[in-house]
Amino acid sequence: MGNIQVFKVLNNNVIIANHPQFQEVVVIGKGIGFNCKVGDDLPLTSVEKMFILTNEQEQEQYKQLIPQVAEHLIEIVNEGILYIKEHSKVPLNEHIHIALTDHISFAIKRYDQGIVLHNPFLFETKEMYPEEYRMAEYVVELIRKGFKVDLEEDEIGFVALHIHSALTDQHVNEVKKQSELVAHLVEIVEKSMKFHIPRDSLDYSRFITHLRFALERVRSGKVEQEIGSLDKLLYQEFPDLYSLAWKMTKIMEEKLRKPVYPSEVSYLTVHLQRLSEKNSGTDDRNFV
Repeated sequence: MGNIQVFKVLNNNVIIANHPQFQEVVVIGKGIGFNCKVGDDLPLTSVEKMFILTNEQEQEQYKQLIPQVAEHLIEIVNEGILYIKEHSKVPLNEHIHIALTDHISFAIKRYDQGIVLHNPFLFETKEMYPEEYRMAEYVVELIRKGFKVDLEEDEIGFVALHIHSALTDQHVNEVKKQSELVAHLVEIVEKSMKFHIPRDSLDYSRFITHLRFALERVRSGKVEQEIGSLDKLLYQEFPDLYSLAWKMTKIMEEKLRKPVYPSEVSYLTVHLQRLSEKNSGTDDRNFV
């Protein structure tokens, strides 16, 4: 398979090397730089379970980050990323090495300074991305054991967003905006229907799941089959619920800057009606 030649050793876990196919690369792996010298040849088979950053911009950002973080952190984060990679069905965007290392480094510093960063979208993140959340729990547990820090559940939510970002090839800011939008839509529903949806309930989980897939359909431009006859029936039977669903789709259009097809209004109305029925003593005539 060929060799890579060591160009520079950044620390015991990170080296810069010349790759036969990608030219200069950043190679990350536990102990990869230990006892290495400039000019040494390493067989590619020896980096089979390690990461090679090939994107030039990612390489430069990672090189700048390395001196600013603890060497032990590189090792632990890479162990976490290997776990994510092994439990994922799609490739990871290599930017996760930078994003996750940088985020966790600051999380540890905040912990040491007694600063708690509240995650306002924790419930939404947990419901929208359950697999990513479980992976994030594993990563945060590695950090807890490795650095003896008791990171809060809020931090698991933040890490889950970074994982989802890497799995879907979206910038983490876009992922955060989606969680924020879902939280905003839930708030509108609760204010309009005048009741709180218990965050640990099946109803909440179902509703969040529907909103997640609705947003993904909008983002991807997927058109759901039109349901004309049902649409008219829902409008006639539940005019206030239908109006609320229409309002929600307009907010989705505004925030995502993409069209929301009429069928989404009907699907939302059905879910809102289910919520209304589950809320004893409240019906669609009590809306504001």
